[in-house]
Amino acid sequence: MQRGIRKRSTRTWRDRPWVDVALGPDVATGERRGTASGWIAVGDQADGWLAVGERATGVIALGARARGVVALGGHARGVVALGGTAVGGLAMGGAAVGVVAVGGAVAGGITLGGIALGVVAVGGAAFGGLAAGGRARGWRSFGGR
Repeated sequence: MQRGIRKRSTRTWRDRPWVDVALGPDVATGERRGTASGWIAVGDQADGWLAVGERATGVIALGARARGVVALGGHARGVVALGGTAVGGLAMGGAAVGVVAVGGAVAGGITLGGIALGVVAVGGAAFGGLAAGGRARGWRSFGGR
């Protein structure tokens, strides 16, 4: 069985360690995935101000499933979200939904993408109140056929 990595700083602030690293299984405790919780957390499941991991939750989150104020990952959710699929205030990704959304297929208030659906939409195929693009359709449209 593969052995995991566990490192935790001795210094704490507000009862949280400064750095906590928990990667892989822990044979001693029977933990299948590493759960890290600290101001800086790195683990399979990470929770911290800066979180890096498969499931990362923090002010700044980086990981496959990232949730935070600033989230970067495969599936990102946050105020600023950047990822393959992104949901947030400012969302950028292959598929993005947000107040401002940029990407391949996007939906939201102000959108810019290949396929854009929004109040203001700009893209190859744009649909919205104010639409601009190659196949623009909307209340006011520019550039559509």
